[in-house]
Amino acid sequence: MKDQLTKALVCQGRVRLYIVRTTDLVSEARDRFDCMPCASAALGRTLSVASIMGSMLKSEQEMLTVAINGHGPIGSVIVDAYADGNVCGFVSDPHVDTVVDNGHLNVGAVVGTNGTLTVIKNLHMQDNFTGTVELQTGEIGEDFAYYFTLSEQIPTAVDVGVRVEPDGQIGSAGALILQVLPDATEQDISICEHVLEGLKPMSLLMKEYDDSTLEQLVKDMFEDAKILSTQPVRYFCPCTKERMAQALEAVTDKELQEMIEKDHGAHVTCNFCNERYSFTEQELKEILERKNGKRS
Repeated sequence: MKDQLTKALVCQGRVRLYIVRTTDLVSEARDRFDCMPCASAALGRTLSVASIMGSMLKSEQEMLTVAINGHGPIGSVIVDAYADGNVCGFVSDPHVDTVVDNGHLNVGAVVGTNGTLTVIKNLHMQDNFTGTVELQTGEIGEDFAYYFTLSEQIPTAVDVGVRVEPDGQIGSAGALILQVLPDATEQDISICEHVLEGLKPMSLLMKEYDDSTLEQLVKDMFEDAKILSTQPVRYFCPCTKERMAQALEAVTDKELQEMIEKDHGAHVTCNFCNERYSFTEQELKEILERKNGKRS
């Protein structure tokens, strides 16, 4: 089954449920950056949760950026998410050494806990939203739950998982977010806790429901689930050669001149998708002329 995101209301409409399958998009991220297992898991978990968070935005023009830096060996984890649930992102060191604890990847050990998780929402308003919390475990899921509860003041449960196969490929990936609405009762909370306690690991759930829709998974979790929508999601970066040309306009005249005279061209790589764009000597001259024209 292709990657998809399902939104639903459960507990008589008093609890919001989001669930996303991200196996393909995490696989693409892994391939684009040649990620080692812990890097795949850290980036994949962040991409999965960010996909849901992007889908919570109210307008197609809005987007958000998640930045995690626990001062661990992996460096930063940066992900951009859009209102359609599409995401892209990278880690500072995709080749970070793999750390295994009791047979499981120790993501917290490479992410670190001496740092923060920051969410920046670009709402196309004068004042955009920024929320920052201290990292709790570096395992990503618990850190996002803490962010929602503290920064957005919404009681939230987050479950996320990425299965990395022995050969380094992505076997399955996905995430779930449950948010308790203001009119939820103690019984609603108890029901949600019971469901979450009985759930298999998210990566295993995604594997078991690979031939089914996420709507079926939601209905198996909550008998009264009301499906609101299901949409495809994918790894998507909005970079283009034109955007990279605009970025080159920010380079100093001296540096551009050196690219023209010494290198006779330039190569620019996008951080978010690792796509490489080449510029000829003539194209660089045009960029320099355009840049100088804007100043005159």
